Amino acid sequence: MQRVGRGMASRAVPHDLNSPVGCSTKQDCLSTRPSPAPRATDWIGAAMSDEQKLTHIDEKGDVRMVDVSAKPDTERIAVAEGFIAMHQETLDLIVEGKAAKGDVLACARVAGVMAAKQTSSLIPMCHPLNITKAKVECEPVQAGQREDGRVGIHITTTCGVTGKTGIEMEALTAASVACLTVYDMCKAVDRGMEIMDVRLLKKDGGKTGLWLRED
Repeated sequence: MQRVGRGMASRAVPHDLNSPVGCSTKQDCLSTRPSPAPRATDWIGAAMSDEQKLTHIDEKGDVRMVDVSAKPDTERIAVAEGFIAMHQETLDLIVEGKAAKGDVLACARVAGVMAAKQTSSLIPMCHPLNITKAKVECEPVQAGQREDGRVGIHITTTCGVTGKTGIEMEALTAASVACLTVYDMCKAVDRGMEIMDVRLLKKDGGKTGLWLRED
């Protein structure tokens, strides 16, 4: 057995924890180090055509507000919907005007219109729009009217603008807030209400023209 002499002090070789085990030189470690993992935006961009790419993400993967200054003003419209399900007793209170906070559907309609006008303050990359139309309709849904048999309030919103960008987010925001307002007005008697089916039904105008939900 060999002994280490007094003049031969052993010295540990520093090892980079981020380098592969077994590298003999720094160059070997660098050459065998794995490449950085691709960002999510890399494969998103690769899988989409130029027309399909996410317009709110730039070439570096950072979010941005799209520059629409060069686009022409066109008449645009969007229609969205939402549904809030509840107990039959809760729906009866709304229809009969007996909710403790007052007229539930009138309040929901006003809230939806107000929400449409405030969309750019809520959704970071939305452009402020000079809305020319905002309409909110609230329709009670009784047992047997839906395939799933649930009762509640069906919300339909229609928003319009003459401008450079679409108004889908305003219609969707209006539908969402109208449903939330119904919940707020009735939560004292039915905390189990469910908001569902918030979705775009139609958009028209702009470069892509008319789009209709088919299902």
